[in-house]
Amino acid sequence: MDEFHIRPDPHDPRLTQAVEGLDQDSKPVASRVVMERPLTIFLNRQEVVTSMTIGDHPEMLAVGFLLNQNMLRADDEIVAIDHDEDLDIVVVRTARETNYEEKLKKKIRTSGCAQGTVFGDIMETFGQAKLAPDARVRTSWLYALSKKINTSPSLYLEAGAIHGCVLCQEDRPLVYMEDVGRHNAVDKIAGYMHMNKVPAADKIFYTTGRLTSEMVIKTVQMGIPVLVSRSGFTAWGVELARQANLTLIGRMKGKRFLALSGLDRIVFDADLGRVEDEDRRHARKASHADAD
Repeated sequence: MDEFHIRPDPHDPRLTQAVEGLDQDSKPVASRVVMERPLTIFLNRQEVVTSMTIGDHPEMLAVGFLLNQNMLRADDEIVAIDHDEDLDIVVVRTARETNYEEKLKKKIRTSGCAQGTVFGDIMETFGQAKLAPDARVRTSWLYALSKKINTSPSLYLEAGAIHGCVLCQEDRPLVYMEDVGRHNAVDKIAGYMHMNKVPAADKIFYTTGRLTSEMVIKTVQMGIPVLVSRSGFTAWGVELARQANLTLIGRMKGKRFLALSGLDRIVFDADLGRVEDEDRRHARKASHADAD
């Protein structure tokens, strides 16, 4: 697969809008801001959740969300996906009859970066997940990925207030998704992988956001053995990663990174003398986005 099979389009007029205001010197300015809109996901006749999202790739978001919530099984036959842009709904239809009424309570998934929706049986299946023990990640791949991703045109650099997630293979970024909540960006990639039958055992998952329990759970659910971020960790995220033997690498900026789980997969082959420091413009912009 070529690099960036899917990548952000920061000039898509549906994703940002110009807003006028004043800067610190009381001078008029126009700033691009990310738009967000509700998307309600149905599984057959059952309303599942309403998510705040930027609105791109709604079909992938819906399928990925249902997969990561164990509402869709890997062997489920999806017979149709209907998206109504006017009503802001996506209906995923399966050959298997489904009914999650006892399990579900209607919730709004906010754009807050840590506010996902997790239903009851996720942790029951988390312990059963098996990640490829023979997968490897070379530090030369990590540095190459970091440079390619961080310098790629994106909403992340254009407007901030957004998270990016990238599916990678070796030193190649394959699918780059963004959204106001990182859980949505993850779900879009999960949906893409399922709909295109992309194997997970040899992939790397890169995110701009913090390595929380939610990020770890979703990555393990997807079967990806390596999770990398330019941001930091939470204690529960590290604990869950160690339980699942997920390789967890954070604080990856310039030449630096910190690995806290799955260390046996890492091959230290990079010559740090040849690794470039992070561009200052990107570092300043990204440091604000990391905190969103």
